[in-house]
Amino acid sequence: MIKIMSDEKDMELSVVMPCLNESDTLEICIQKAQKAMKDASIIGDIIVADNGSTDGSIEIAERNGARVIHVKEKGYGNALMGGIESANGKFVIMGDADDSYDFLEIPRFVEKLREGFDLVQGCRLPSGGGTVLPNAMPFLHRWWGNPMFSQMVRLWFKAPIHDVYCGLRGFTKEHYLSLNQRCTGMEFATEMIIKSSLYCKTNGIKIAEVPITLHPDGRKSHAPHLKTFRDGWRTLRFFLMYSPRWLFLLPGFLLILLGILGYIAGLLGFSINNEVTFGLHTVLFGSLAILCGYQSVLFAVFTKTFAIGEGLMPEDRKLNKFFEVINLERGLIISAIMLLVGFLFLVISINEWREVKFGDLDYSHTMRYVITGATLVALGFQTLLSGFFVSILGMKRK
Repeated sequence: MIKIMSDEKDMELSVVMPCLNESDTLEICIQKAQKAMKDASIIGDIIVADNGSTDGSIEIAERNGARVIHVKEKGYGNALMGGIESANGKFVIMGDADDSYDFLEIPRFVEKLREGFDLVQGCRLPSGGGTVLPNAMPFLHRWWGNPMFSQMVRLWFKAPIHDVYCGLRGFTKEHYLSLNQRCTGMEFATEMIIKSSLYCKTNGIKIAEVPITLHPDGRKSHAPHLKTFRDGWRTLRFFLMYSPRWLFLLPGFLLILLGILGYIAGLLGFSINNEVTFGLHTVLFGSLAILCGYQSVLFAVFTKTFAIGEGLMPEDRKLNKFFEVINLERGLIISAIMLLVGFLFLVISINEWREVKFGDLDYSHTMRYVITGATLVALGFQTLLSGFFVSILGMKRK
């Protein structure tokens, strides 16, 4: 057994391993991490963040000189939070204790951290120079899930990495504390990537990637904790929550555009080869698309404002400029105009009804005023309420 000892003030590295019944592989992981630090003259310690093991993992960790932190709150993220918060090292390297990650590669991560990078992400996929050994990763994970989600995080959040799911990574304790991570489950790892990427421009965060080799899971007593479709959905849901642009904004603009085109086609009575005619029904569908699209855009503003206010996302320069142009007072003026014009159209339609002594109407004519007026009133009312709601969300608070 190799035991790394040091005073807290001299500690450079803490290796954190989340643990839930990992007796099959925990010992070899600890020993590899110890050997890597000893061979590279890295002053550090090993922390096993135990999440309720009952198979002797705790005794194995203590016997091999690791420091055990007991985390009662269940969840992958909770275990890591407890371990990282207890870390005394300037740098932290986290990795699963299933022997799929080779902790002998620790010095490569430390080298990048010493160069000044805030986050050093491991990469198992060949797209980033990594290697996946035979039977080390399930088929769907290897060829669909990991590549797809990694490409999404690169596109949506400009993350300079090729393997979003890789659990072997290093970071400075200072950077971790600045992220104020919230996720207590498996989303913890992707939250770190997304937040770090979002802070790259505003806070000058530096991210590096280290190619690694993924080995087959060494556990025999139980199956992996990761569930393909359940955790895949959780990842997609988390991505969408952190990207209101893709969840709300762009779909909203698309619906509004389609609604306007439908409105114009219906009001002008366009036809295609005298076979397909756009009429009042098209106007009604266009109105529905505009209302739904506008609500979606408003939800994008709500979500982004709330996320920034709660520290989940960094300040957004474009959103700040938007609020400089469209503040509460101007929003109220816009809503008042829409309400006034909308009510005017509705009054016109009521007057036409009055002119026929409240009898039958020419709906192909009158409903144009009714639909337009109702749409404008609904948009104005949405704008009125949304203006106050965004102001509440954006209030400065502790």
